[in-house]
Amino acid sequence: MVKMIVSDMDGTLLNSKKQLPGDFTEVYRMMQDAKIRFVVASGRQYYTLVDEFDHLKHDISFIAENGGFIDHDNQKLVVKSLDEMEMKPLVKSLLANEGANVVLCGAEGAYIQRGASDEFMTELIKYYARYSVVDDLLEVKDKILKIAVNHFDALEQEVYPNLLKNFGDRFQISTSSPIWLDVMATGINKGKAIERLQDDWDITPEETMVFGDYLNDLEMLQRAKYSYAMENAHPQIKEVARFEALSNDDNGVILAIRQYLSRDN
Repeated sequence: MVKMIVSDMDGTLLNSKKQLPGDFTEVYRMMQDAKIRFVVASGRQYYTLVDEFDHLKHDISFIAENGGFIDHDNQKLVVKSLDEMEMKPLVKSLLANEGANVVLCGAEGAYIQRGASDEFMTELIKYYARYSVVDDLLEVKDKILKIAVNHFDALEQEVYPNLLKNFGDRFQISTSSPIWLDVMATGINKGKAIERLQDDWDITPEETMVFGDYLNDLEMLQRAKYSYAMENAHPQIKEVARFEALSNDDNGVILAIRQYLSRDN
């Protein structure tokens, strides 16, 4: 019997217009009635996730910043922040990369360097409800949970391989979309965060259902018997998942949950 359902947001629960399914509230209430815990696990900023569900009275747990921050049962936890001295060479390298846009994702908010393009700002506000524009990212004073990197042209072809080659032994690096990648402290990912919740709640992988679409979802799919790749998922995610849901634009997460709850009854 499933006791916990976990969903990624972008490309998974949200459609291409970044909207929740119209019947999300109804299905969420069904999960509550069935005593199933619902967890949102995202690379997004915590504050953006909270805003997304602000219209709803809920007890949803949040895994933000790809596992760097957890909010459950009225407890907020910074799992592991990046070491300030270790990350400075990485940030300098990224700032020198033409076309790369860098976001420092801190416990108190996100930070970008002054001079960002309008194109990037349009992309930024989709995911960051709280951010500051600073003169120098290297002078930011906050616990940095993650470094997000955007590149509109060559992220997977150039930026990601170069980061893996030069910094992959010191950081956890994964792509979250064709134009975004994330850098976390070693050992930080959604799967580790799910494992922590499973331990806290005495829930096994056999009692867990997970939905994801991109490579930063890989580890959490491995923590669930009922692992679903979206129809629109990255090919490597489809290889790992046991099941496939309809695409995010076809309400795949909600339909799969409905199907499970109907079968269970």
